Amino acid sequence: MRSVTYSMGVSLDGYIVGPDGRFDWTDPDDEVFRFWIDEIRTIDVHLLGRRLHETMLYWETAEQDPSLDDASREWAALWNPLPKVVFSRSLTKVQGTNTRLASGGLAEEIERLRAEPGEGEIAIGGATLAAEAAAAGLIDEYRAMVHPVLVGGGIPFFPRDERRVDLELVETRTFGANVVYLRHRVVR
Repeated sequence: MRSVTYSMGVSLDGYIVGPDGRFDWTDPDDEVFRFWIDEIRTIDVHLLGRRLHETMLYWETAEQDPSLDDASREWAALWNPLPKVVFSRSLTKVQGTNTRLASGGLAEEIERLRAEPGEGEIAIGGATLAAEAAAAGLIDEYRAMVHPVLVGGGIPFFPRDERRVDLELVETRTFGANVVYLRHRVVR
């Protein structure tokens, strides 16, 4: 059965976006970006909330920019053909290569995707969508790329549902920019 993973950049105080709406402190250096490129190779489908979907639309046309570096071209070449499912209460259609609007609820979509053949992961992007998946007990792994910054508030990486979830540390890695990757599996 395919694992459901939630992976994003996060501040040391636990936010993916600061109170000012900015997340520029998550801009990866070359080493971290290479890690994300390798990580996306393990994904079969990516589930996104509306805001993350709109942010990621940049990659749809990024390859047309002649100043784009090789790593960014490689990312776009992997991201664009990746199947993506967008969850939104406000959108009636979505843009993007291999992108569709979810037709049902998150739990039903994950159940259907888990039943399909394949060994790659089902990745969740976006804190609101991840909070819904976490509340339903659907996340198998949390993967945080922790950046050395305190932003003081904003959108939290972890849901604030006052529910205990026991985790097992699977992997940790420190990058040259003092960014730390933490991979935890949910203990069931």
